[in-house]
Amino acid sequence: MNQLNLFDGNEGLLFPENLLEYYPDFVGLAESQMMIRKLIKEVPWQQRVIKMYGKEIITPRLTAWYGDTNKTYSFSGSRFDPISWTSELLDLKIRIESATGLSFNSVLLNYYRTGNDSVAWHSDDERELGLNPHIASLSLGQGRVFEFRHKKEQHRKYSLQLENGSLLLMKGDLQHQWEHRIPKSKVPLSERINLTFRNIV
Repeated sequence: MNQLNLFDGNEGLLFPENLLEYYPDFVGLAESQMMIRKLIKEVPWQQRVIKMYGKEIITPRLTAWYGDTNKTYSFSGSRFDPISWTSELLDLKIRIESATGLSFNSVLLNYYRTGNDSVAWHSDDERELGLNPHIASLSLGQGRVFEFRHKKEQHRKYSLQLENGSLLLMKGDLQHQWEHRIPKSKVPLSERINLTFRNIV
């Protein structure tokens, strides 16, 4: 396990180190390339309409929800009923559980087709996820900038690059105190799939 380097020699601790864990190269290059091609081809991707700031918008990415039976997930006015696990997704779940010592019963897949696809500022703090949820985020394909900021002190804003094959574990009260996003890119980018493993309680 490698902790993120979010410290500064002059200013001290910049970000609570107990809220994130980072595993580079959790999935190797050959496997990630095979997996992203398979997921793009076989997953029944949807572009959903969600409510944000009182308005209905079309999500600037494609999504899919897999998980155990009856592990429905709702956010921003959109309801996700789980698709049954595939053998590949179940294998990834087991490997992530082994590495983190945690249990997951569902996964949200996000397909970012180009640099124009994104996800806005948000927190994964829905009631179904329980108090202080653990979320394991696996990145496949194009590396993307991941930004997070404190909800009350929004000048406390940080970013890191989520590289191909990396696993980011978000934990503690991160979802209650912080927001995160994947911003649009002005630079042309290729395809990326992000799998966020969750536990619906």
